[in-house]
Amino acid sequence: MNYLKGKKILITGGTGSFGRHIVKKLIPVRPESITVFSRDEEKQHLMENEFEEHADILKFKIGDVRDYERVLEATRGVDIIFHAAAIKQVPRCEYNPMEAVKTNVIGAYNVKSAAIKNGVERVIAISTDKAVKPVNVMGMTKAIQERLIISDNSDKGSTKFTCVRYGNVLGSRGSLIPLVKKRIEEGKDIPITHPQMTRFLLSLDDGVELVLKATQSEDGNIVVKKAPACRIEDLVMVMKENLDKENRCKIKYIGPRAGEKMHEVLVSEDEMNRMEEKDEYFTIYPYVRTSEVRNLKEYTSENTEKLNKDQIKQLLQRTGWL
Repeated sequence: MNYLKGKKILITGGTGSFGRHIVKKLIPVRPESITVFSRDEEKQHLMENEFEEHADILKFKIGDVRDYERVLEATRGVDIIFHAAAIKQVPRCEYNPMEAVKTNVIGAYNVKSAAIKNGVERVIAISTDKAVKPVNVMGMTKAIQERLIISDNSDKGSTKFTCVRYGNVLGSRGSLIPLVKKRIEEGKDIPITHPQMTRFLLSLDDGVELVLKATQSEDGNIVVKKAPACRIEDLVMVMKENLDKENRCKIKYIGPRAGEKMHEVLVSEDEMNRMEEKDEYFTIYPYVRTSEVRNLKEYTSENTEKLNKDQIKQLLQRTGWL
């Protein structure tokens, strides 16, 4: 983290759950400046009030990653970019595919182009498990974003590019946990897509730790943090058992939504042949570094460590959701 001391940092999509959390982690490091770049004036206003005692280093710029000229202006003089701006909800992307393309693909291209032109030191882009073997628009656009960010450009100068890839972040805006909690508070039925569906779970702390670790990664890599998974049904049942004491809410099985997988993949079979595993992380290289064919299975939410109900409860308590 000392590497970031005295740096000028830009966070695209910085008013979301990730942006607010990484700002909290960055402030004690004392970068020269942290600029939050996003479209939402109201969210910027709320965040500005939340961090008002750090107004000396925390700045805000309204803009959209779709607008290259604005991105070019916002990245001028910046050392590090954390690119978090995205349309992330699977159903929204399915029904608005071109909007997903404009933000997730063209937006990433604009950030990369502006970073190269302005001589930014490093760009870390945030991706998702849905980019691996994608079956929905959101995953497809994020898979293209990964390729755009880490593709080798002969004219990119000294700018280094890295992607981080992770699964569901606990309690992030628009995700399952706050939705279930809200429906329980309102006494409404809780929808579950399929009893055997699994998802990776990652805390915001772990997500931010992964992104900060990636600032020290080699150029052109994808960094993945190992994560436990759970059955969605078990997660919902734990929340219901602990928050719906009067048993007002019923569980409704609605079937998978458009574009949803039964199980997510964090590292594909192909990537297993060009990755390095160390401690809690996989580093995926853009090329095969050995002639050895490993024949390793892909890393999925079905074959990784599964949390039982007690472990899910402990995780939700530790992260403030129970």
